[in-house]
Amino acid sequence: MSTAANPPSDQGSTLLDDTVETPAERAGFQSNTPLIREYWAILYRQKWVVGGIIALALLAGLAMTLLTTPQFTASSRIEISRQQQQITNVEGVDQADRTFDQEFYDTQYELLKTRSIAERVARELRLGSNDAFFAAHGLTAENTPFLADNGGAPSREDLQSREATAVGLLLGHIGINPVARSALVDISYTSGTASISAEIANEWAQQFIAESIDRRYESTADAREFLERRLAELLQQVEDSERQLVTYANENDIVILERLEQDGKTVSSPTLASRNLSAMNEALNAAIAQRVELESQAGGASSASTVNNQALSSLRARRSELQAQYAQLMVRFEPGYPEARVLQEQIATLDQSIAREEARIRSGAREDYRAAVEREENLRARVNALTSQLRNQDRASIQYNIYQNEVDTNRQLYEGVLQRYREIGVASVAASNISIVDEAQVPGTPSSPNLPLNLLISLFAGFALAGVAVFTLEQLDEGIRDPSDVTALTGLPLLGAIPTSDEGDEEITDIVQDPKSDLSEAYLTVRSNLAMSTSHGVPRSFMVTSSRPAEGKSTTSFALAAVIARTGKRVVIVDADMRSPSMHGLFNKTNESGFSDFLTGQDDVGPLIQNTEIPNLWLMSAGRSPPSAAELLSTERASEMVAKLLEQFDHVVVDAPPLLGLADAPLISRAIQGVVYVIEARGVPTRGINMSLERLYDSNATMLGAVMTKFSGKESSQYGYGYGYGYGYGLNYGREEKPA
Repeated sequence: MSTAANPPSDQGSTLLDDTVETPAERAGFQSNTPLIREYWAILYRQKWVVGGIIALALLAGLAMTLLTTPQFTASSRIEISRQQQQITNVEGVDQADRTFDQEFYDTQYELLKTRSIAERVARELRLGSNDAFFAAHGLTAENTPFLADNGGAPSREDLQSREATAVGLLLGHIGINPVARSALVDISYTSGTASISAEIANEWAQQFIAESIDRRYESTADAREFLERRLAELLQQVEDSERQLVTYANENDIVILERLEQDGKTVSSPTLASRNLSAMNEALNAAIAQRVELESQAGGASSASTVNNQALSSLRARRSELQAQYAQLMVRFEPGYPEARVLQEQIATLDQSIAREEARIRSGAREDYRAAVEREENLRARVNALTSQLRNQDRASIQYNIYQNEVDTNRQLYEGVLQRYREIGVASVAASNISIVDEAQVPGTPSSPNLPLNLLISLFAGFALAGVAVFTLEQLDEGIRDPSDVTALTGLPLLGAIPTSDEGDEEITDIVQDPKSDLSEAYLTVRSNLAMSTSHGVPRSFMVTSSRPAEGKSTTSFALAAVIARTGKRVVIVDADMRSPSMHGLFNKTNESGFSDFLTGQDDVGPLIQNTEIPNLWLMSAGRSPPSAAELLSTERASEMVAKLLEQFDHVVVDAPPLLGLADAPLISRAIQGVVYVIEARGVPTRGINMSLERLYDSNATMLGAVMTKFSGKESSQYGYGYGYGYGYGLNYGREEKPA
């Protein structure tokens, strides 16, 4: 057992602050209590608080569950593809960027929750005028002014309030839940009506698809407007350049029959003059060939014309037949035969006809030759004239080609811009990359309230609130809770811990005098430790004090005196608390005279001492309360009284007043050998205890140790006391101190 704690000689302050060492710091004590035991002790101390808060939380969860309107949740599922489906292979203005897939999907998830979609859904379903929709969310005409029916059409302000409220309700009850590791997204909606939840969940998916298409179309609006302006400018340029080309061609008699183009460029433009020259040149070549042929025919009798003439050939053939017949007659008859003469005449006639035909043919050939020569000369003149005209047009074609190139360039620009304009229009109507996988079905059972889940949440909330409450109470409660903390916080050696008791009806004197009681054993331990505080055993004189009233100092004084008396020592208890005497009540004695009488001048202590029913134990009550107890204690009368009592008794136990607010105890400490300090478990804050101890140290009092009272062993993190007996403390300062 540690020895009595003595104050340092230079201690002079009664107020503790951060610059002054506390008694515990002077003792150099550090607590090594395991945290788990400290937490268990705290939980045990606050078990009713914890249990009450958890019970209230569960009851609140149960009440909220039973009072909550059932809610129905419907869910539709959509698929958001990274690449949009193209109706054509035409790319839009915005090029696909496949680098940040997660960023793309996060953007889609946020777009699903935008106010614009909620407004589209509200407009499409006309939710602003749907009272059933508001009722499904708990809004009725009774609790919402703008839903009240005033007997006519709602005002514009009411309509705006309805629409704004509908949009707010949609945003507050929609749920967007992406399916992990997929392109699927669940769109859920919760309301008090199952059919409304399913309808809104499906409409939300439809409006999101429509919003996506509209947004893609609007993204090309600026490009289309620019291209429209550019097309108008290019069309004007094409018209101007073509007009210049036609005007120049008319001025220079350039007639273009057809244009041959390649890759949008005019590569050939044959003119009328070139075509005419080509035709005339061909005709001239034919005329030359005909003239040469006729020239050769006119030079010979057996020309091809005479040979090939059918009439001449027929005459010659007839003549040959008649000559053959004449030759046959000459074989049988003479030349003067009549038939022979007839044949001769016919042959002569045919010869004349043949001669005439040959003459006619030769005359016609000469005429044809002359005509061919004349035709050839005419054609040659025409060719020469067309050649001269074509040479003039070739010289003018240089500027004409410049104009033609300008027309081709402007037309290409116009057609390119027009094609891009058409492509943008086609790209903006590409198939959506969002598709509905599953439509929402009308839920058959409510999704909330969920009683097991709500109770579980309430349980966790109760634990959390209980933790906060326990933490707050523990922080507010600065009293010493555990005997192991006494030395650590005050620097005083612990003499013992006195347990509480459930036997409040039994007199404390009987309990203390029972050697088998746990209370008696506890005070016996205090007495044994007190005997080890000095070199000569139990101090012959010591006083018992505390920080404030009702901490058990009077009971401790009585119990220690009784335990010491049981060992055969003569002990006298002095009730020095003249302001609120209580010791005589424990012995059922009167308080007619006592300590105050000796202080006021009575020298004989014999009449002031009363016998008690406890062997070897006597009592000096406090006596009548003086006007100023502190002034009486400031004299040496208290020391003289203790000296006289020690001449008659072995031990003097002084029941001193409390320290806080009173100067009595420090003055009394000068008359005795040591001080036993009583500390109520979970009582005075540590700061108040140390302030009281500083006052004793300032009076150079010798501190024998501390006794913890009203201690419950089950709350301790180190002490294993399992006391089943104890005593209560119902003491009130200013009234008779009695056990509870």
